[in-house]
Amino acid sequence: MMTDITLAILSTIGALAILFASIGILRMPDFYLRLSVTVKAATLGVGLLLICAAMTFPDVSVTTKAIAIGFFLILTAPVAAHMIGRAAYIQRVKTWKGTTLNDLEKEGQLDCRKEDF
Repeated sequence: MMTDITLAILSTIGALAILFASIGILRMPDFYLRLSVTVKAATLGVGLLLICAAMTFPDVSVTTKAIAIGFFLILTAPVAAHMIGRAAYIQRVKTWKGTTLNDLEKEGQLDCRKEDF
């Protein structure tokens, strides 16, 4: 009985996180904010649903697969988002007009944004 309640709570939170990620795609004003909210919320949501799958099927193979998928998701999603964001920055994708901080521009970390590239 307690396991069912835990599964219901975790799966609901996971589904809501994925819902918030999809709403964030529609509501955020620019590409960079959409990318950020999507990766964070979707990773949390899928991670929670994987925990639910591991708890629902107590077989060792299912639990091992769920842990492996969660590990690789946590490992690869932020790196992929960083690389996509960096590629967008290099390609001069416009930021939202309310953006006040651009650490890469101030520190000159990406020289490829200069006109001589």
